[in-house]
Amino acid sequence: MRYQLRDEQGATHSVAYLMLAAAPVVFLTGIVLPDTHPTGWVVAILATCVFMAGAGSAARWRPGWIPRVWWLIAPFAAIAIIAGMNFASHDASAGAQLFYLWPVLYAANFLSNRIVAVVLVLISAGHAAVAFSTLTPTKALSDWVSVTVALSLTAFVVGSLRNRHDRLRLVLESQALADPLTGVANRRSFDGELARAVTWARRSGESLALITVDIDYFKKINDTYGHGVGDQAIQVVANALRVVARREDDLVARIGGDEFVVLLRTDRVSAAKASEEVRTVLAAVEGLPCGPPGLSIGVAMLPDHATTADELRAASDAALYEAKQGGRGRTAMARPPRPARTDEISAAG
Repeated sequence: MRYQLRDEQGATHSVAYLMLAAAPVVFLTGIVLPDTHPTGWVVAILATCVFMAGAGSAARWRPGWIPRVWWLIAPFAAIAIIAGMNFASHDASAGAQLFYLWPVLYAANFLSNRIVAVVLVLISAGHAAVAFSTLTPTKALSDWVSVTVALSLTAFVVGSLRNRHDRLRLVLESQALADPLTGVANRRSFDGELARAVTWARRSGESLALITVDIDYFKKINDTYGHGVGDQAIQVVANALRVVARREDDLVARIGGDEFVVLLRTDRVSAAKASEEVRTVLAAVEGLPCGPPGLSIGVAMLPDHATTADELRAASDAALYEAKQGGRGRTAMARPPRPARTDEISAAG
């Protein structure tokens, strides 16, 4: 999303530590160090310090009390406070402008590029208001350009590092959820997707198919042709299964050495057709020393054969076992759950 907060926990800590650190700094530079202490200025500084300390404490220890939108508008509030204090104190020094680093770093780390651009524009405008009202025009122009360029470069560097970090994180996540040999999902990814798919099926009332696939006599392929050919056979089967997983929400996963599952949001008839389509795709494979591998396939449906993820997995496994027992190279559909007999219900009561 365009304005979505990237890391709420990190943003919360950033705001908390800034506020808690800034409160004593503002008190020191605003009241202790100046030679004069106008009443209005003292009241404004004290109010600012109390606000910062209170907001920082809430962000650190009670973040749930603060509306989530605050983490999106925090850099704008910081700009308003910094620009207001600099303007009121007529302070255009480099030290005063360094406080603008926080909203720049915050936005570059946690917010979108568009918001970073808006933050830089506001900071540039705020500093211009202070510089041109305090310094000579030439000095003000030079100072304004220097601060704007320096902060823009800072935002660019931090944003580039953030994007690089995001790309690396996506690569690592993809590797953690994918089978390295075939590129399809691994067991960990499948377990999470199965739970989500079952929840979807219950809420929508739609059917969900779980197809479990096992390569027939895979050990014999390895023993006869070597593990290299066995790996090729596994890759060929994975590619064939990808053909039938056409929808965006469909999933192919390798959950064992030669065992795969296919999760399809479809009905019973389409699931059976998908199983046979896999065989057709494999039959056209050429160049594999062992020939097209045979498959035993078990199909289970939710809600026909199960009501939970565990039941659906067990039903599909049972159907696969039936296909193997029937001679392999065939597809078996799971059997409906056996209804409890009257005497069993009475005994349970």
